[in-house]
Amino acid sequence: MMKIKNIEFCTSCNTRLVEKGFVRFPCPHCGETIARCVKCRELAVIYKCPKCGYEGP
Repeated sequence: MMKIKNIEFCTSCNTRLVEKGFVRFPCPHCGETIARCVKCRELAVIYKCPKCGYEGP
């Protein structure tokens, strides 16, 4: 079982995750935790895994 880290900032825009609706999930490639704010999710801003470089919508 993978453990999701408690990241406090969006992986895409570095905004603090305080607004309701943000998500944390494991990178599909390496399992590192990815965090996304509501705005980046709604706009489908590309994120990049800090560990392996995987990019996703």
